[in-house]
Amino acid sequence: MFKNSFKWLFVLLPLVAIGQTHTEKEVNSQVQSWISWNNTIKFNEHWGLLTDFHIRRNDFVSEDSFYLVRGAASYTVNPKLTFALGYAHVWLAPTKSEWNTFANEDRIYQQVQLLSKMGSISVSQRIRNEQRWQDKMVNDEKNDTRFTDRLRYSLSFTIPVFKKKTMPSLVISDEIFINFGKEVVYNTFDQNRIFVGIKQVINPKLSFDFGYMNVYQQKYSGYQYDSNHTIRLFFYYNTSLK
Repeated sequence: MFKNSFKWLFVLLPLVAIGQTHTEKEVNSQVQSWISWNNTIKFNEHWGLLTDFHIRRNDFVSEDSFYLVRGAASYTVNPKLTFALGYAHVWLAPTKSEWNTFANEDRIYQQVQLLSKMGSISVSQRIRNEQRWQDKMVNDEKNDTRFTDRLRYSLSFTIPVFKKKTMPSLVISDEIFINFGKEVVYNTFDQNRIFVGIKQVINPKLSFDFGYMNVYQQKYSGYQYDSNHTIRLFFYYNTSLK
């Protein structure tokens, strides 16, 4: 299992390196902030509910980027393996300063998550497949709807640094996004997210991670990219109703 994790890592790293090469590309760098609240609610040994709410802002906190709400029914096969099926809605801020209308995006997604251990290091792998219906905006108005399918693979390592469990752990993660569909012409590579930070457990139900994330995203044109230097703060709340 652990060897497979590293195999995936070695496969993805060259793709990430290719996607993040800035030669002969237009790259827009900006600073963002990203905060979210993520809930895991267990009804019984197998069934549960996943919900999360996200706010991302540009120019650190000055301007809107997007708002996202997401929910899913989850089925836990065992403590290591969980499946989920859900829906998400995104309100995306206008891409031009003179526009005022938010674009909407609806998603249906399927997800599988595998947890494992490598010595004292916790390893999380997640594959998520998203069907996305996105507003096409022309002159600050909805013109049409774009449909794409997006596949995401996330690999995360939580590394204990201190012997005391009350002290923070180091978190290193990477997630790559690939687009599919007839409207995907120039941006099969959608984006890559690299995160380095800390995870802090507040109590058995509540924790958070905080750190730096680079979101490197290719636009529809194919030659334009955003490199978002992001300060990320995610809260996680886990509870059981059984």
